[in-house]
Amino acid sequence: MTLKKTEVYILSGFLGSGKTSLLKRFLEDERKSARKVAVMMNELGKVSIDSDAVDEDVSLKELLGGCICCSIQDKLEAQLQGLLVEEKPDVIYIETTGAAHPVEVLDAILSPLFADQLNIKGIITTVDGTRWKDRKSLSPQLQQLVLEQVRHADFIIINKMKDLKEQEQAAISFEIQAINQTAKCLLTNYSQVSIEQLRGLSVSFEKASQRIDLNLSTFVYQFKTAINHTAFEEFLKVLPDTIYRIKGYVKFDSSALPFLFQFSYGMPLYIKEEMNLPLNLVFIGENIDWNRIEEQLGNLEK
Repeated sequence: MTLKKTEVYILSGFLGSGKTSLLKRFLEDERKSARKVAVMMNELGKVSIDSDAVDEDVSLKELLGGCICCSIQDKLEAQLQGLLVEEKPDVIYIETTGAAHPVEVLDAILSPLFADQLNIKGIITTVDGTRWKDRKSLSPQLQQLVLEQVRHADFIIINKMKDLKEQEQAAISFEIQAINQTAKCLLTNYSQVSIEQLRGLSVSFEKASQRIDLNLSTFVYQFKTAINHTAFEEFLKVLPDTIYRIKGYVKFDSSALPFLFQFSYGMPLYIKEEMNLPLNLVFIGENIDWNRIEEQLGNLEK
């Protein structure tokens, strides 16, 4: 009797490029089937925000405080083994931190312990089209990371096309296809892609790994009170350019309930919540004086 293997999808891409939107689309599609689904979610910070995207009936393993590919690789292996033994899922989605090198993530799950139990469908990389266009403003290490995430993908989703002119869209598509000539490349918004296309993926493991040392760090701030919306917007305007991602919950003194707040590449997004949630705000940046940021946030509460 042939052992049925668990499908694995690796969702890669830089901070704020649309991985969580893609994960939500996968999970919506899975609800139509009778398959047992598990999600492994990796955040650099100590508080996970994206886990709210996963329904209670989906097995969720969170890997906080480091990259799958480096500081918590052993933990990943142990949790993956636990999932396979206890939950026996039909499919596992691994959403990596935006600072993860996709091939090292792949290496991390190719453990001899369970290599014969997994059918790794492929690496799906999401790209923020606006960030790609201006990627030269990133540090050399992050520029290299973004290139590596594209180079080793099996399917590439380029998001935020609505913010770019047709000429810019064509240039980005040409550049990315020149870097990775084998992956299918799709231009879209909010990771709107045919799930059927992604289900047809199959991966080759003949890929070279290359470690990139980043200076990314994280900071978690928990608001104790509601704050003034205008003052918060002023705080965002003066943030260093090397704060790449903010995600969490914030409550304003004009509203009874908090907002899910996301900030990527200088663009804030607010989504009204229907219940009170811990007012944690997770920051990811490079070479940041977090004490200064903490001081500024504290001033918002006075």
